[in-house]
Amino acid sequence: MKPGVRASDLPPVRGRYVERADMSAITWFRVGGPADVLYAPEDEADLSEFLKNTPKDIPVYPVGVGSNLLVRDGGVRGVVIRLGAPFAKIAIEGTRVSAGAAALDAQLARQAARAGVAGLEFYRGVPGTIGGALAMNAGAYEQETKDVLVEAHACDRDGARRVLTNAEMGFSYRRCAAGEGLIFTGAVFQGRAGAPADIDARMKTIMERRERSQPIREKTGGSTFANPDPSKSGGRKAWQLIDEIGARGRIVGDAQVSAQHCNFMINRGKASARDLESLVEGLRKEVLNRTGVELRWEIRRIGEPA
Repeated sequence: MKPGVRASDLPPVRGRYVERADMSAITWFRVGGPADVLYAPEDEADLSEFLKNTPKDIPVYPVGVGSNLLVRDGGVRGVVIRLGAPFAKIAIEGTRVSAGAAALDAQLARQAARAGVAGLEFYRGVPGTIGGALAMNAGAYEQETKDVLVEAHACDRDGARRVLTNAEMGFSYRRCAAGEGLIFTGAVFQGRAGAPADIDARMKTIMERRERSQPIREKTGGSTFANPDPSKSGGRKAWQLIDEIGARGRIVGDAQVSAQHCNFMINRGKASARDLESLVEGLRKEVLNRTGVELRWEIRRIGEPA
């Protein structure tokens, strides 16, 4: 195992460093070993200086609220960057909405609704933050981030601040090809005028659908797999392929395939990251062997095995 990073190895910052940070406390799965250092920047300038002055052989990992993240049991060697309140502001001008990367997707949808801005309702059903939505072209209910993004703001690994157009993000299904090493700090979205009552009604419908179909009150990480190319899967979605092999409710250790929606994995209480990863890799292997379709992780994994 590589030697751990200490705060003394890092440049002075106006934000906050926490050594041996408990990652299981900030991920929805509630699993994972500690990060060497957790860094909460004071603002974008602080983040920029940190990136500029941190040795390049020290890995950095941006995380949001941990809704789509699996941290392995051995923890994270390097620095986990978690953007906090200074990056969570939302501002609305006309039908354009600006949001920091730490703003919750659902909060963006609610504030837009109150201001009479339609077109962003789908974010009400996306767990996580705007930073994560940018990094993976998050979407739900027939809409994606690429449909509404005007521009994204980021810092690169050298600390340079960048503004990327929608086209420069290189969006595809659940992917962003803007480049490795970018730490997203905010974005601007384009909505359209709408009546707040109508927008609220659409968001209510979205949440009712989500509650009926997803185990949202469990220790889960959202959709485990991206849906495969319909031309390769015969139109079947990831959950249908998992159901087809009879894996609904399957258990490994204390990790389980949700009986409600089998593209969701659940920590029943005492699961390890190894339990969850073993369960998911077993599904991938069996689906490939029995259907010929290769499933791709949608959940991001970081860290080392125990």
